[in-house]
Amino acid sequence: MQLKDYDTSRRYLATVKQTTRITPEDSEEVRELILQVEDSGFFFDVGQSIGVLVPGPHDFGHAYHFRLYSIAGICKTPGNPCIDICVKRVNYMDEYSGEMYPGIASHYLCNLQVGDRIHITGPYELPFQMPSEHDANLLMIGMGTGIAPFRAFVQHIYDTLGGWQGKIRLFYGARTGLESIYMNDARDDFANYYDQHTFQAFKAVSPRPHWDEPAALDAALAQHQQEIWQLLLQTKTYVFIAGHESIKVMLDKTFATMAGSQQQWAKHKAVLIKQKRWLELMYW
Repeated sequence: MQLKDYDTSRRYLATVKQTTRITPEDSEEVRELILQVEDSGFFFDVGQSIGVLVPGPHDFGHAYHFRLYSIAGICKTPGNPCIDICVKRVNYMDEYSGEMYPGIASHYLCNLQVGDRIHITGPYELPFQMPSEHDANLLMIGMGTGIAPFRAFVQHIYDTLGGWQGKIRLFYGARTGLESIYMNDARDDFANYYDQHTFQAFKAVSPRPHWDEPAALDAALAQHQQEIWQLLLQTKTYVFIAGHESIKVMLDKTFATMAGSQQQWAKHKAVLIKQKRWLELMYW
């Protein structure tokens, strides 16, 4: 589904209640924005996303620039609904001229101040659906801001639901330790759940920080391959993957090693996909 296919006709005003940088100053800027929706009837849940409308005018005569952001957490505050989103300030290089251009939505959001009001749409469904069984296992693999929906899942499982019996395993890849989101010296939200006997999180930092692919992610998975493969063989295990499209080849290679061959992995992955237990959210 492309961005142009999303229904943006239902719009809500939201006020910025808090904007916080969650990565160190000497790394790429990632901010957490807490938005309070000015409509008590706005309902959302974990595993969903919202749309942000950046006012124009923009190129090609567009009045608004539309982008999707996964819900990274649900705030427990009085009054109208509050949501968290995770935003990385990005710049793009023109492949022909070599010039750098600011990402429209990311710079707009990162520049907002407390009290500013914006237009949002949604919420929209993401491919990730929370299993209804509390003994289900979740294997979550994220890269970059792809970790945002997994943060919301972990919060929901332990802070809201409670009594979760299945295993929760989170693998997060980054090119450098400074790029780690929600798992760095400035902000480690997942530390709140390290004492949960069902939860473990593993941060994989690439030994080649100038490469695009966080190669250490495959090493981290391989290090725990025995437990991971046992989880994958269980019918109550769900696999959630979020990140750049480039990690798909690496993941298939890593899992094929666990399975014993590419053919065996392709067969098992097909079963997971058919049973809707292998779910991806990829971006380019």
